[in-house]
Amino acid sequence: MKSATKWLKPLLATLIAGAGLAFAQVNITMNTVQIFGTIDPAKVTDYTEYMAAANLYDGLVDVDETGAIVPLLADSWEVSDDAKQFTFTLKDGATFHDGSPVEASDVVYSVRRLLTIDQGPSYLVRDVLDVDGVQALDNNTVQFTLSEIFSPFLTTVPLMFVVNEEVVEANAVDGDWGQEYLNNNAAGAGPYMLDSWTRGSSMTVKRYEDWHMGWHAEAIDQVRWLVTNDEATVRSLAAAGDLHMTSQYQSNETYDALANSGNFRVVEEPTATGFTLKLNTKVAPTDDVHVRRAIACAMDYETIREFIFPSDPMAGPLPPSFGDAVLDTIEVAEYDLDCAREEMAQSKYAGQDNIPISHLYVANTPFEEEIALMFDAVFTELGFDVTLMAEPWNLITEMATDVNQTPNVNQIFFGPTYPSADSMLFTQYHSDAAGTWASMEWLQDEQVDSLIDQARRTADVSEQNELYQQAQARIMELQPNAFLGLQTVRHAMDNCLEGFRYVPMQSFDYNFSNYSWTCN
Repeated sequence: MKSATKWLKPLLATLIAGAGLAFAQVNITMNTVQIFGTIDPAKVTDYTEYMAAANLYDGLVDVDETGAIVPLLADSWEVSDDAKQFTFTLKDGATFHDGSPVEASDVVYSVRRLLTIDQGPSYLVRDVLDVDGVQALDNNTVQFTLSEIFSPFLTTVPLMFVVNEEVVEANAVDGDWGQEYLNNNAAGAGPYMLDSWTRGSSMTVKRYEDWHMGWHAEAIDQVRWLVTNDEATVRSLAAAGDLHMTSQYQSNETYDALANSGNFRVVEEPTATGFTLKLNTKVAPTDDVHVRRAIACAMDYETIREFIFPSDPMAGPLPPSFGDAVLDTIEVAEYDLDCAREEMAQSKYAGQDNIPISHLYVANTPFEEEIALMFDAVFTELGFDVTLMAEPWNLITEMATDVNQTPNVNQIFFGPTYPSADSMLFTQYHSDAAGTWASMEWLQDEQVDSLIDQARRTADVSEQNELYQQAQARIMELQPNAFLGLQTVRHAMDNCLEGFRYVPMQSFDYNFSNYSWTCN
């Protein structure tokens, strides 16, 4: 049954139109510093792509602010005693953007498509789920049968976005599962429909009036994402009233300027997203653990966290929010040049001058440039020949696919793709996940792999946590990162715009169906 809020606004629009008045839509603009590479839900990988997917598509279940799994296209589910079988019952009345009903066969098609294309989030489940492991028991019931226990499985299900089988197959070419079509079009059941997309520049989505979750009275009608990381452009757009929410990666000066304008406020939320230097463990000179430890000793963490990029201390691979899974004996690193020199003296590069080392950061990102310049100054003093590399994000993701193209030192933000410690450990450090921007460490350590695999194969939570802690200890021994800080996400938001709440899942906090425009 449709909720009252779902038909309230259209009814009001009719009444107001009948009175000769215009019913104003609520259209907002947010800037993002990265381009949308794809909107195909089987291929999305980074925060902008997931931002689009989370608005255009729905999965069987969703994630709330606490990290709990909650109903979405499915209103209930059951787990077998052996924790290998998951059975979902679809809710009544959910439809795709063309008005056709969402059925179990669409879910089966979507998951099989994901596994066959084998990109995007497929790496999460490819080892425990094959195309025959997902079946439609009837029009409203879907069953997943895993080949073995995979403890985080339910937390990965929100990333299995459901596509409209009929639409995708009608646009498939030579059995490509509609890849070309979904690279440029959407076929989902999410709160918003794709309205326009100018690649590398902007994307606009408009709300789907018959969305199965219904709409509240202050809902956002249209969202436009504008791709720019130029601080002057962001401030200019805001001053002109053409920007309502900034990205999370603006400079302190921009946040201050917008807050001082009187039209914006800066919203802050603690997160589980780490800001780290990912150190390529397979190429010289960061192939030497002592060089990596020297880098960890030589970063001025306090200056970075207090003045360059405000954030909280981060001790190791898992943020404190993961509770008992966290190895609490890891200490927060401190700036210590004597420590750095001692580590270099133990390395195979000891006594050498002008040791080549590359440091990569996102182009036109002022705070990352400041950190890179700080790195340059310190490591030139320590005997390195530093090459600073400022590249656009799409090129960085390409470089990350090849170990020899991945620079020595890489400034990267990474948070949980799904609300499980497995997301932080597997995605960054397991050999099977190597070759993405999230795993630019290229760690590929058998002991780490084994510990993560064991944790995935047990349903005993205390045993999982012990294995996660052992994995963290081994990772810290290998030092593939310098942990700069734990991000406090910040957005400058129009005073009329409400609704941002951090969600521990990739870009799910930018599902604009949860936002409100509170001004008339």
